[in-house]
Amino acid sequence: MNDLFDLKGEVALCTGGSSGIGQRMAVALANAGADVVLVGRQEDALKEAVQAINAQGKGKAESVAADLLDREGLVDVVAQATKYFGSPTILTNAAGVNLRQPVDEITSETWDITLNINLATPFFLARACVPGMLKKGRGKIINVASLQSYRAFANSIPYGASKGGIAQVTRAMAEAWSGQGIMANAIAPGFFRTALTAKVYDNADLVEHNAKMTAIGRNGEVEDIDGLTVFLAARASDYITGQVISLDGGYTAK
Repeated sequence: MNDLFDLKGEVALCTGGSSGIGQRMAVALANAGADVVLVGRQEDALKEAVQAINAQGKGKAESVAADLLDREGLVDVVAQATKYFGSPTILTNAAGVNLRQPVDEITSETWDITLNINLATPFFLARACVPGMLKKGRGKIINVASLQSYRAFANSIPYGASKGGIAQVTRAMAEAWSGQGIMANAIAPGFFRTALTAKVYDNADLVEHNAKMTAIGRNGEVEDIDGLTVFLAARASDYITGQVISLDGGYTAK
């Protein structure tokens, strides 16, 4: 049974690796034996995360500092990552932005930034990883969806549009590549304390409300991401593709 979840010999490219859910996904994969390459803009934070992962003595870690809004540079990001441990067989698309603007304050620029980093980057980065995955005969793509893949929240129209899109692009990736051994799924987290949700967590009443909205009765902790991340990256999920799996304590069940 342990072999179903063993990631030794796998290489993971993890975006958003400098903090939050993206970093925690990298930690979980490394603890399961994968070698990981963290990608993000904050070079110092990336280096700290790499040091912490390497100190665990399990999967090895390196980093690539890059602006993922530079679409033309995504192929180079994959090439740089490949130099460390070989071609990625796992991709986690956790980099994202939510500017939380009222509808009348949304501009063409902020719309484009949100849709590009949250929706376009996961597709183009996945496509850049596919040739290496095909050569190795396997691949797992894990996108990050949201409660807003299913429902609307205030001041989040571009974010909601991007996360609704992620649900569909995950299904489309599965249709395109799963017949060649590359599975694509998405995790839809509930409320976790991260840099992206800092404004939410500044409001104690809202934090309490969100906890009460779950079936479990609490908001998420980053450690809650570990099991599902490893499952979707491992052989245990080889017959699962094109799915959006909620990790929300039952928020969407109520």
